[in-house]
Amino acid sequence: MSPRSATAVAHPNVALVKYWGKRDAARNLPAVGSISVTLARLSTVTSVRFDPALRGDELSIGGLPDAQALERVSKVLDRVRASAGFELRASVESRSDFPIGAGLASSASAFAALALAATKAAGLERSRRDLSVLARQGSGSAARSLFGGFVEWHRGERADGIDSFAEQLLPEEAWPLAVLVAVTSGAPKSVGSSDGMEHTRLTSPYWPAWVEGAPAALTAMRDAIGARDLVRVGELAEHSCLAMHAVAMAARPGLVYWNAATVAVMHAVRELRQKGVPAYFSIDAGPQVKVLAAPSDAGRVRDVLRAVPGVERVIDSRPGPGAQLVDGEMESGS
Repeated sequence: MSPRSATAVAHPNVALVKYWGKRDAARNLPAVGSISVTLARLSTVTSVRFDPALRGDELSIGGLPDAQALERVSKVLDRVRASAGFELRASVESRSDFPIGAGLASSASAFAALALAATKAAGLERSRRDLSVLARQGSGSAARSLFGGFVEWHRGERADGIDSFAEQLLPEEAWPLAVLVAVTSGAPKSVGSSDGMEHTRLTSPYWPAWVEGAPAALTAMRDAIGARDLVRVGELAEHSCLAMHAVAMAARPGLVYWNAATVAVMHAVRELRQKGVPAYFSIDAGPQVKVLAAPSDAGRVRDVLRAVPGVERVIDSRPGPGAQLVDGEMESGS
């Protein structure tokens, strides 16, 4: 069999109702459902080549080999190989145009792109729902990055995880929201999300309350997005953000993903609201702050964020598209 390849691009997302914790770590099944918005102007491009000349899977990220991430990548590739009925090893190359491992959901965009590129290279046709189930097994939040706009990832109830998939709530063009990303550090975080989630589940006294409160938070956010209600979406997003970090901070030892600039940005956003500008923050497991605002207020919000000491840069974004093939052509026939 000759080499077969494909390339896909996907975008990270920011969770408005947070995913934090797993009910089954082996299958990457979430303890709670989540809702996110996919971000334009940030992207990961991933290429997959199944090649009979390879003796094992290979992975490079940003042009450098990454043995640590290879195990998670091979786990996804193994499922693709099983479906395609071959055992070819693959070469995977991935590049992101934003810092990775720093709380900007780089694994979400990377594994969403991997799922789409790998299935295409293997000659498989899969629905977006099936692709989200596949991507989830590499990175939970990747299930959401298969879709554009506003997306819900269902917790599911089944032990096999087949009902834990993502689906679009609102397409990206339906609500032109501004999302500004205040980057306060490009360094990788000291505790990865997966390890942080498990540590939180095992040691935080707030864990039961976090899980118990998720269904109501999801229902409220669904309604707010459907109504295109920025104030309500923002209030709910901030609450979910602070609740997630509170349960993580209460772990033993506590997990603190913020730095001084993170906190300063949070205060700056709240001061903007006091001045009549409806802006709201959300922070995933890292020090970067994402700020939701109306497009007409984006310039003012950007200027305020740039003036906060410790903010390295501000990225202007908006709801973006789902994962897409860049090059789905096979190098030659099988």
